[in-house]
Amino acid sequence: MLTTTPTFMKKLVAEFIGTLWLVLGGCGSAVLAAGFPELGIGFVGVSFAFGLTVLTMAYAIGHISGCHLNPAVTVGLWIGGRFDSKDVIGYIIAQVLGGLAGAAILYTIATGKAGVELGGFAANGYGEASPGGYNLASALITEVVMTFMFLTIILGSTYPKSPAGFAGIAIGLALVLIHLISIPVTNTSVNPARSTSQAIFAGGIYLQQLWLFWLAPIVGAVLAGIVYKYLAPNE
Repeated sequence: MLTTTPTFMKKLVAEFIGTLWLVLGGCGSAVLAAGFPELGIGFVGVSFAFGLTVLTMAYAIGHISGCHLNPAVTVGLWIGGRFDSKDVIGYIIAQVLGGLAGAAILYTIATGKAGVELGGFAANGYGEASPGGYNLASALITEVVMTFMFLTIILGSTYPKSPAGFAGIAIGLALVLIHLISIPVTNTSVNPARSTSQAIFAGGIYLQQLWLFWLAPIVGAVLAGIVYKYLAPNE
C-alpha cells in the first residue's frame, strides 16, 4: 500500500519536478542544442547538461526527497539498505510521470519550428537505433556496468561517514563521465524514467527496445546495492 502522508507527498512532488528537470535539461540539450548549426554543443555538452541537472537538483531537493530522479537509483538504494521498501513504488511512479512531463514540454518546444525533424528525440536504443550502431550485447553490458558504477558512487558519496556536502558534485560529475563514455553506444540511459519519457514520444523501434532500458539499469543497480552493502564499513 502506498504511503499518503503529507510529508511523503512532498517527496513525490520533489521527485516529479526533479525528473522533469533532468529530462528537459539533459534530453533538451540533445534535441535542441547538440547539433545546432556551427555552434552545437555536441556529445560533451549533452554529457555536462545531464550532470548539471542532477547536480543542481541534488542541492535543490536532496533535503526533501533524496533526489533519486531515477527508478534504478531508488531500487539500488533500497537494495543497499538506504531506502524504505514501502516507498519504492511511489517514487518510481513520480519519476516516470515527471519524465513524461519533461518530455512533453520538450516536444512542445521542439515542434515549434517549421519543418523540424525530431528523429529519435534523444531516445535510447541498440542496433539500428544506437547512435554508433552497437548491438544488443554491447548495449546490455554498457547499461548494466554504467548503472552499477553510478549507484556505487551514489552509495559511497552519500555514506554517513563521507565528507558532508559534496555528494551532489560527485554524483553530477559521475553522470557526466557516464555520458561521455556511453552516448555513442545507447544514447545513455542508466535511468528507466528518462528512457520511457523519450520512447513514448519517439515511438517505433525506440518503444520496442524500451524493455532493455528498464532491465539493464535495474540489474546494475541491484548488483551495486548488494556489493556496496558488503564493502561498506560496519556501523
